[in-house]
Amino acid sequence: MSSAILRFRLASVFLNHRRRLLSSNVVSGAPKEPLAPSSAPTGTPLPPPPPNTSTTATAGTEPPGVFNAGTTSSNKPWRFFKYGLVGALAGASATAGYASYAYTLDEIDEKTRALRSSVDFSLKEDASTFDNVKGLLHSAAIIVPAKAVELYLDTRRLIEEQVQSFTEPYSEKLLPDLHPAERHVFTLVLDLQETLIHYDWTREKGWQTLKRPGVDAFLEHLAQFYEIVVYSDEQSMFVDPVVERLDPKHCIRYRLSKGATKYQNGKHYRDLSKLNRDPGKILYLSGHALEGCLQPENCVPVKPWKQHDANDTALLDFIPFLEFVARTSPPDIRPVLASYQGCDIPTEFIRRSKDYQRRMQEQKQQGRFWRR
Repeated sequence: MSSAILRFRLASVFLNHRRRLLSSNVVSGAPKEPLAPSSAPTGTPLPPPPPNTSTTATAGTEPPGVFNAGTTSSNKPWRFFKYGLVGALAGASATAGYASYAYTLDEIDEKTRALRSSVDFSLKEDASTFDNVKGLLHSAAIIVPAKAVELYLDTRRLIEEQVQSFTEPYSEKLLPDLHPAERHVFTLVLDLQETLIHYDWTREKGWQTLKRPGVDAFLEHLAQFYEIVVYSDEQSMFVDPVVERLDPKHCIRYRLSKGATKYQNGKHYRDLSKLNRDPGKILYLSGHALEGCLQPENCVPVKPWKQHDANDTALLDFIPFLEFVARTSPPDIRPVLASYQGCDIPTEFIRRSKDYQRRMQEQKQQGRFWRR
């Protein structure tokens, strides 16, 4: 009996010792704070112990790798709404871009007029309840697309108006109305650069504006027959002082600068249709006439002038032709200019004049022969 009791006590002591060893290993696994050195003053506070990671993990945060099904399921509607909104905006942007490229504003306005008018639905007394409900549902469903189309039309109209103010001439009538007594007068439109003047920049002298030989006699003589207008693609701050020095006798009636040109394909063009004059009575004389004018049928090309050509007589050579046109006053100058296409106009005019005089001389001689 006593031996059995002794074995039982020995077993219980062994189990208690083993439990203490296990508990000491768990505690010893936790990080231990270093002991304060003995030399430290007694009043210095010790640093706080680190938080217990095991307690924090069990108290709040979930261990990594755990899948939270409730959070993912709650985000699905938001993700669907977000991707749907992005897709709708991308589709609307693509549609607006294609419509802007393929159709004009008036065409889109005409094509969407029925869609925008379908929003204004009113109940009809003679219609059935089903038809009224159907119309109301259709009107409610079409409100957002119709408002989007109206917003697009208003935005595009505003943008085109702003762009047009930079690309189109500042007025539909660049010149005032002619006096009734001058309705028969032709309008001679002249360019500045390489036609009447030539300006250049050099390192030694800077900017220089040189007058073409014969320009004074040209302007003074033709001012008797034409309404002379300077039409340049330069800024008015350059055109105005140059014309004032070029024309002290005021032979030039009007001057037009870059604001009166039309910007197209990266270049400024003269638009003679905005001059408020009869197109059949306009001549545009320029060293780059066919390159800078939207009405080539009214163009009179002249040799471009550079400052090194001091013996140039191109302007003076044009005086006989231009004076003949003003005196004969053809009903439309465009067929006359078309007959000189591809030719040097002053040289061809002299040749034709000599041929005409020769024919007239032959006719006179034949008339004298028959009289004898």
